[in-house]
Amino acid sequence: MPLRVGINALYLIPGGVGGTEIYLRGLLGALAEIDTVNEYVVFTNRETGGELAPLRLNFRTAIQPVRAAFRPARILWEQIALPLAAARARLDVLFNPGFTAPVIAACPSVTVFHDLQHKRHPEHFRWFDLPFWRILLYAAAHRSRLLLADSEATRADLLRYYRLRADKIRVAPLGVDAVFFDIGRQRRGRRPQPYLLCASTLHPHKNLEALLGAYAELRRRRPEFRLVATGLRGFHTRAVERQIAALALGDSVRLTGWIPRAELYDLFRDAAGFVYPSSFEGFGLPVLEALAAGIPTACSSIEPLASLAGEAALQFDPGDQAALLDAMLRLVSDDPLRARLSAAGPRQASRYSWRKCAEATLEAIREAAQPDG
Repeated sequence: MPLRVGINALYLIPGGVGGTEIYLRGLLGALAEIDTVNEYVVFTNRETGGELAPLRLNFRTAIQPVRAAFRPARILWEQIALPLAAARARLDVLFNPGFTAPVIAACPSVTVFHDLQHKRHPEHFRWFDLPFWRILLYAAAHRSRLLLADSEATRADLLRYYRLRADKIRVAPLGVDAVFFDIGRQRRGRRPQPYLLCASTLHPHKNLEALLGAYAELRRRRPEFRLVATGLRGFHTRAVERQIAALALGDSVRLTGWIPRAELYDLFRDAAGFVYPSSFEGFGLPVLEALAAGIPTACSSIEPLASLAGEAALQFDPGDQAALLDAMLRLVSDDPLRARLSAAGPRQASRYSWRKCAEATLEAIREAAQPDG
């Protein structure tokens, strides 16, 4: 018998939540491809409207009269009004792809945890944000019937910090859009432009200060190279901009902010290399996208990035700026290395797909819908 599945997309602000937006859009598209039987109700907010749900007969949108940009209102709506809407829709399962879930609901929940940064690195959060993360994520972890983690590293954090049963947590690695493999094919025989790309939000854990320090030295040796950082402008943006000024980097560094995907694809198509110096990650989707595109890549040697990239990327200690500089110099100067990484990247990235992510997600939804949980 078909299930009625609710998808709690109340958190989504198009262009305003970073990688979790890419995740949800990729997952929904893949779910629509593999599942034509179960019925899906996508609960969105005023910012998102009706454009999120796939155009399939078994998907429909239920727009809620709340704005996610005003977080207190969104949280109250999620905790009070969403359970009522779920009951009216006679849902069998509520799927929560953005960390939080209603504490009380008439149906079981499956909730996705992309990371536990608020537990690992609370110093990276503003004081007035941290209580929301602590309370709401703790409640979601304990009230949901099943949890999905992006990586084994996040699963380990869930077990460590919340002391949950191991059989309550599943791992559903993220996928990569096929367009990046197309970009990789387009890059063959194409002369790259002299810039290094870092697709990253401007948050403290992304370690952009170390990247800028290493880049300043790289520029003294290879002045033709620029640095382009894409991604959401977080609350740490001013600190990044101050360092750019202090290092007198001027126009050699471009901070694009969140940009349309077509523009991002162009940057991937022409980049000479990709650098990702993050000190903490729940998964590391930009690294996977760079590998798929065949861009010579260097990334932090932390988990889950180390396992994600394998031998297809240079790896460095994100706390060692000299090691970061060395990796950048090798990316722009060592042609045999560049060729090897370009060939290895797509092979490594092919292990991950949104279809596999959707299959693991659907399996968890079906399991949660069983009467015995």
